[in-house]
Amino acid sequence: MSNSPLTPGIVAARLPAAAYQSNFADHEPALDRHEARVAADRCYFCHDAPCMTACPTSIDVPLFIRQIATGTPEAAAKTIFDQNILGGMCARVCPTEQLCEEACVREAAEGKPVEIGRLQRFATDTVMVKGVHPFKRAKPTGKSVAVVGAGPAGLACAHRLAMKGHDVVVYDARPKAGGLNEYGIASYKSTNDFAAREVEWLLKIGGIRIETGKALGRDLALADLQKSHDAVFLGIGLGGVNALRAPGEDMKNVRNAVDFISELRQTSDKSTLPIGRDVVVIGGGMTAVDAAVQSKLLGAENVTIVYRRGQEKMSASGYEQDHAAQAGVRIIIHAAPVAVQDGAVEFAYTEEWPKGLTVTSQTFTLKADQVFKAIGQTLSGAPEGLKLEGGKIAVDGHGRSSVPGIWAGGDCASGGDDLTVTAVKEGRDAAEDIHASLMA
Repeated sequence: MSNSPLTPGIVAARLPAAAYQSNFADHEPALDRHEARVAADRCYFCHDAPCMTACPTSIDVPLFIRQIATGTPEAAAKTIFDQNILGGMCARVCPTEQLCEEACVREAAEGKPVEIGRLQRFATDTVMVKGVHPFKRAKPTGKSVAVVGAGPAGLACAHRLAMKGHDVVVYDARPKAGGLNEYGIASYKSTNDFAAREVEWLLKIGGIRIETGKALGRDLALADLQKSHDAVFLGIGLGGVNALRAPGEDMKNVRNAVDFISELRQTSDKSTLPIGRDVVVIGGGMTAVDAAVQSKLLGAENVTIVYRRGQEKMSASGYEQDHAAQAGVRIIIHAAPVAVQDGAVEFAYTEEWPKGLTVTSQTFTLKADQVFKAIGQTLSGAPEGLKLEGGKIAVDGHGRSSVPGIWAGGDCASGGDDLTVTAVKEGRDAAEDIHASLMA
């Protein structure tokens, strides 16, 4: 967004040039070999490991940590990649504090879990830095599969299918592959073009061709894909953004938070990005937190997250909420927007009752020269003929849609929880079912 008479407070270069490099550096530095061995030694190597059960992709956590402890991080990486081929990115963005680390016995006993996420990153980075790919492609089957969407679900599906010997063509609407990993993750969580490097590394399995700039419904027809391929997997994500349903939301200083984050990710010089002095982010999920924290890192003076329900209902984890607070972001709960004004947003306090949420007559106003909407995304351009459930593509436990020969997974499919690691699991499992169906 450029400066304009309607948005005089939105300017670039609010900070000294050196501050941007520091602010957007890796916020969780990698462990070195000694630190990793020390961290691994804290693991009890539980036989009935609750951390493994808590991992959506069922990584054998005690095994890979033992392999690190014994000085074989390459073997640890293979253990991780067996279950999660995008284990490198998941080590950076997974809410481990809600998953494996929350279930860790050390967490229950001492309040400090084994650093599973950082150990996973250490192992996967060790292998990826060397450019080694731990899997070999099986003998070609002669079967071809179309994967629509080069995000976590699509990439995981494509890799597993290629490993089984199938030929895979991945189509994506955007200029780069990676999906949410490339365009939707906070810049300080995935630095140095890691998402692109991970895709390049994944493709070393062979048998996968990626075609970018190809959108379903615009450049691709589902019926044509069915004719030219033996199976189709849809991992198209959620392209739409929910509306505020408040007067003034079409003003020039109001943006979708996902677009703001995408622009951040694709801009190498953060000092060129305009940001407001007073920023308001509406929503309570990870997108809201990422937009708010990065607004502060760009130089916004006052950043406020406003959420309509209680803090315990926010989908952003407690860890991420604390991170936002530490970055200087204010969080206001039980408030909903009623009008976007010139330089401000008016909110009404809300009350939660057993029958739902009620907007009260009590209001307040926040200064805002920039407003970001982060109130959830919707499926955009769902292919005709597919049954929907809850606004998403209906699938069974194997990822099969209502149309034979078409599978789906990730954020666009029903039943998931909109996590990168869950998308990987759904893409991987759908690939196994596709393979079984094709070889039957």
